Amino acid sequence: MWVPALKNLTWAAIILGLSNTVVVLLGGFLVILAYPSCDHRYVFPFVAVSFAAWVRIVAMVPSGIAQEATAMTILESPSDNSAGVADAVLRLERRMRYKKWLWWTRFATVITVLQFVGATYLMFHTAKYISHPGTSSNCVLGIFSNGSWWKQRLLALFIIMACLVALVQCFAGSDVVNWRSYYATKDNAWKAHYLEVFDNGMREALCCLGRVRYLSVLEEDEVYSVARLLGDLVAYRASGTGHLELLAGLALLQRHGQSPRSFEDSMEAPEGLIQEAAALHKFAEAAYTGPLLDFGRNPFLFPCAWLYRQGLLAPWARNRWPILNGDNWWRGHAAAFLKHVNLTSEVLRQGRVNQAKCEAAYFIVVLHHLRSVVVAVRGTETPEDLITDGLCKECILSAEDLDGLMNSHVHPDVKLSVESSFPHYGHSGILGAAQDLFMQIDGNPGDYDAECKSSGFLSSLLGAGCECDGYDVRIVGHSLGGAIAALLGIKLYRRYKNLHVFAYGPLPCVDAVVADACSEFVTSIVYDNEFSARLSVGSILRLRAAAITALSQDTKTDKATIFRLARQFLNLSERQRSGTEVNNPASDLYYGAITGEDLNHQVYESEYLNDSQGSEGQCRVFPLLNEADKDSVITMDHSKFTHPFESNVDTFDNPISQFMETVPRSESTSARDPPEMYPPGLVIHIVPHRSLPMSMWKACTVQLSAQNYKAYIASRESFKDIIVSPSMFLDHLPWRCRYAMKNVLEARSAQGILNESYSV
Repeated sequence: MWVPALKNLTWAAIILGLSNTVVVLLGGFLVILAYPSCDHRYVFPFVAVSFAAWVRIVAMVPSGIAQEATAMTILESPSDNSAGVADAVLRLERRMRYKKWLWWTRFATVITVLQFVGATYLMFHTAKYISHPGTSSNCVLGIFSNGSWWKQRLLALFIIMACLVALVQCFAGSDVVNWRSYYATKDNAWKAHYLEVFDNGMREALCCLGRVRYLSVLEEDEVYSVARLLGDLVAYRASGTGHLELLAGLALLQRHGQSPRSFEDSMEAPEGLIQEAAALHKFAEAAYTGPLLDFGRNPFLFPCAWLYRQGLLAPWARNRWPILNGDNWWRGHAAAFLKHVNLTSEVLRQGRVNQAKCEAAYFIVVLHHLRSVVVAVRGTETPEDLITDGLCKECILSAEDLDGLMNSHVHPDVKLSVESSFPHYGHSGILGAAQDLFMQIDGNPGDYDAECKSSGFLSSLLGAGCECDGYDVRIVGHSLGGAIAALLGIKLYRRYKNLHVFAYGPLPCVDAVVADACSEFVTSIVYDNEFSARLSVGSILRLRAAAITALSQDTKTDKATIFRLARQFLNLSERQRSGTEVNNPASDLYYGAITGEDLNHQVYESEYLNDSQGSEGQCRVFPLLNEADKDSVITMDHSKFTHPFESNVDTFDNPISQFMETVPRSESTSARDPPEMYPPGLVIHIVPHRSLPMSMWKACTVQLSAQNYKAYIASRESFKDIIVSPSMFLDHLPWRCRYAMKNVLEARSAQGILNESYSV
């Protein structure tokens, strides 16, 4: 059994250990002085406080031993992600040791709470005695009035120490030994450490939310995959830098202004697309049948609003609503969806609200007056949705996944660009959800024969001679739901030529070639600075780098902090340190025969060409541009690491410059970079016209009615980097996009250019 060396102990643990020892000694001495002639009820507070301090000291020993055992097990873990039996045993041992340490820390936390309660009771007991003196002078508190001066000071010191120790322990944390004394600057050790932190934390959170099954899983599952990704992203802690430094960099990114971006050269979005997207948006918004939608609109009265929308206030009317898979007994989710879209129950034909991993909630609606079948896919609302979001590592798209892009009614150039540039990549969690949803609504994978009838639900509606024969198919979704809808539409487009997908604020989910290729039938609507359309692994890495760059350029920033940040990020993985290259067989053909936005405009030029060019608009943002490429592997000697802010520093030895060379560049890619993900289809960017930049408070309180909006066809390259803006999260709220589209249509209607052809 290992006993932590004194040098590995944290200063907080040493100070608290000594302080608790002082409390125990003082308390014991005072009790011995007063016990023979003092009643038990007057001695009890001092005994309780002293005993709690003694238990806290005793608990620090096994907690430190368990923490050191956890650190040593993590150091012994393999550096790669192989899946051998021996590695699985090591992962299990690492998890068990981490849980053992976690339980000891929680026991220490309980003791800390008891100490705080004991100190509070002691203070109350002392105040009561002072206000009503009457206790025998031989009792402990009698020392205040009749004791000698040294006894009075001893009693005062005990009370002060008991209160101070209890208060400090609430903020000192539970670590007994210093993790850094074991991990040092080992990247893999820190990643494995934070993997366990996130893995255990997410499983316990899921258990508290009713997903008990995740708590007992020992093998690698979707939670483990998300935890490993998060561990990789926060491994910057390896150099001793904290999360606050990174947040300071993000604050600087938001504070530093940049010249307004002009849309003079951008083409205004086709009015037909905007009108149809605005009409169908309410279905994507209505798919949020849980309390999340009502919480965003009514932060204080959302329980009442949600219960009303769920129909719980009138359970006798449950038979009016259709039955959905996984709905509650009063059919509240069906009621909530139909109340939001203000339609009768006959239009809702099928749906699902219960979920497992990589499954999406959806609703299928038949609109006879529009000759349309609408499939609404819900965005992120449940813990399972968050797991799907977190499974953002790229995966290879098969030919079956891209079936809709390789058929006879697709533009020949589109088909050629897709077929000539395999492999293609997509968001693994979203792809899994889209595949499951495809099986749910039209499941007949493999080759599709138009003359054969599929057994799927959509085919039973849209097949020849069926109820909805010849109807249009519209798939809509917001955020995660929009990305799933896009991949689902790509799979279904071969079967239904009159299909179109409207994705509102979708996550980046496909590579550049696929994103361009589906522009004919997929439209992504992005509202202003919303973060979701820019959220990918590559953009997060570049955001992390941009925060360091912003700190390095600020003259008031502590330069030692920047030095530590840059030095940590230069600790590359073992594969990169060894200089090995991973050749991508498709790197030369990755962008296919048609690149950029040429295909975007080529597909829509004949159908939606608009002679009027977009007027100038302004968007006060800070795009995270990078200045270096990750084309070479950096190896360095830490002993020769040069301070970046010396006047005579060489560019080659500048850690900021070296660090930026290890970050994937947004303008170009190398073979080692992860495939870049993009919003799918034709991207329409809706931006407000502002005269001045807004503060965080103003962005939260500004009235939408005071804004004027313009809609432009945007280059998807402009969504590669996260924009740090006060409104980046608020802009993702679905009703903001709905209002902006309505504003655009009203402005065009006032100009007399809107065609009144589509309304729901």
